[in-house]
Amino acid sequence: MRILFMGTPDIAAECLKALYAAGHDICAVYTRRDKPVGRKQVLTAPPVKEVALAHGTPVFQPRTLRNGSEDENIRALAPELIVVVAYGCILPKSVLEAPKYGCINLHVSLLPKYRGSAPVQWAVLNGDAETGVSIMQMDEGLDTGDVLCCEKIAIDPEETSGQLFDRVTAVGARVLCEVVPAIAAGTLKPQPQDHENACLAPMLNKEMAEFRLTESAAHIHNWVRGMNPWPGAWFVTSGGKKLKVMECRAVEAHGEAPGTVLATKPLTVACGEGAVQLLNVVPEGKKPMDGTAFAAGQRLKTGDIL
Repeated sequence: MRILFMGTPDIAAECLKALYAAGHDICAVYTRRDKPVGRKQVLTAPPVKEVALAHGTPVFQPRTLRNGSEDENIRALAPELIVVVAYGCILPKSVLEAPKYGCINLHVSLLPKYRGSAPVQWAVLNGDAETGVSIMQMDEGLDTGDVLCCEKIAIDPEETSGQLFDRVTAVGARVLCEVVPAIAAGTLKPQPQDHENACLAPMLNKEMAEFRLTESAAHIHNWVRGMNPWPGAWFVTSGGKKLKVMECRAVEAHGEAPGTVLATKPLTVACGEGAVQLLNVVPEGKKPMDGTAFAAGQRLKTGDIL
């Protein structure tokens, strides 16, 4: 099948690699424009572009698809199917209707749950026991198309969103390669989503990563896992400093006020319900360190308020 691939970040690059490995005919790749990266603002190509160029595939990087020239270009490429994975650009109706088999999208949640840009992170933030991947037939809505295939993935209770994302990426790439020939064979039955039970997974930012020690240890544990690796969950200490927490463990505790230091090896702090052991922290303006080292540096002792 002649495929036009649209995608940008690492997950899209892994899916594109899988499609190449499966022997599919990738006629062209659309991706976002190169961007300045790092302190030196080095112009850097998206991961998908690097994979495509390594295979000698034409790459297009338009600012938008909402113009006549891109419609003409896509029609000239004559794809039978457009595969979209985290492209980051809205597809207009003219593009959706161009290929014989339409456009399909890999979404890393069990739709209609967690439509939007951060489904893996929100599954962890909310303490879900499972998530999954869905392949949907795209329409003009935001992740609202009929589902062609889905596969569940269990979430380990200690897993970070970064660790889960790696596993979800591998499953998604495999499922995508299984779905493409099934589309050509006509063996899939699209299932409409239950729109009444849909929920969104909005993009994360540094401000929403804040938590308070008055919250439950279970909530804080999930928040720390879900915000790892980015943007990193944090709280404000009694001294007015931000303390980022990259790893913690929820433990039982009773009776102490939130913020009370219960132990220093490992650093254990009372919460609104239970307590958390702060295993890996990043003090404001400093490098990551284990909680015990932080406690020693701050000369914390049992009974202090962090």
